[in-house]
Amino acid sequence: MAPEERVAALMDGLHSILEKAVESPSHWQVLLDASASLWRYSGGNVALLMMQMAQRGTDEPKLVAGYKEWERHGRTVLRGEHALWVIAPRTARVQQVLLPDGTRHRLPVGDKAPKGAVDEGKKTLITGWRGQAVFDVSQTEGTPLLVPRSAGRTSVEVPRLWESLAGVARAHGFSVQVTDAQFGLTSGFTDFAQRRVQVGGWLNSEERAAVLAHELGHVLLHGPDDKVGKLYGSSVDHRGLAEVEAESVAYTVLKAHGIDRGPQSASYLSGWADAVIEAEQSAVGATSGKPSASRADIAKSVLGRVTAASKEILEATNPPGLGGKIPAAEASLRVEGQETYAGVKPAEGPSHGLAISGP
Repeated sequence: MAPEERVAALMDGLHSILEKAVESPSHWQVLLDASASLWRYSGGNVALLMMQMAQRGTDEPKLVAGYKEWERHGRTVLRGEHALWVIAPRTARVQQVLLPDGTRHRLPVGDKAPKGAVDEGKKTLITGWRGQAVFDVSQTEGTPLLVPRSAGRTSVEVPRLWESLAGVARAHGFSVQVTDAQFGLTSGFTDFAQRRVQVGGWLNSEERAAVLAHELGHVLLHGPDDKVGKLYGSSVDHRGLAEVEAESVAYTVLKAHGIDRGPQSASYLSGWADAVIEAEQSAVGATSGKPSASRADIAKSVLGRVTAASKEILEATNPPGLGGKIPAAEASLRVEGQETYAGVKPAEGPSHGLAISGP
């Protein structure tokens, strides 16, 4: 299959998945569950990996890497295994210069800049997309690889999680206040004008963390400058999908930390499909009568926004596990307990992590 055909096929598959998620809202929560495990991947690639593993009748992906990356970690792809495919960017390194007339121009690195131009440094640009072959750990064998176990329900350190979530808010210039004052009937509120996040003081520690994670979804996605959200009715002024997005971020972040908020998030997540359809209808052009964005396009944007915000939060809160990708240096793995994945055997003898030792 030609590279362009593969990318087109992957995009068609992704659209089909998202259409199905709108038709059957429970699939949205399934996508979030997978994103909580594979949070270092984009939402679109998580969906594609799930689809391909399901087509093969195998378990959901746990830890995914390219052929050569597995070799660097002493593991080889089993004979006869077929690659999983994800979408990766094509990039080019360019040199940006400011011309005397005030306009900016990009040159291939190494080209001579026009006379009088000011060099503004090198930048990496996305020039297109390509299919990239990867393999799940279940498709490999070789040197045991210690991996931090996934968070168990009893191992969650809620106070530490709260502090790290509050740190994300502060990094974005927001203060966090725990107060018994209630804004409307809500347990939390984000005030963009005052750069403040408010969390209900009557909540227990886990509920406070969940509400703060929800409000961080608003902080990262729904500020006054959120041009993307405004295109389809998800913004600080048009709640629509905004509440679904914020709760999806909270659900994913807490799930990655071993806290399942399914029952508490149910009312938000069950409204996912209605919110997407409403956004599609509101996007109908006044003159053309045709939607400017299909529900699959809107769903794709929501999934991308939710997983990007979740990734930013999880990189700061540092949950157990690897988020689906092997870190650059195997020595950086923190061993925190032992757990086996389906089809993967732990190493013999004492261990404090997951020892991936076989197919």
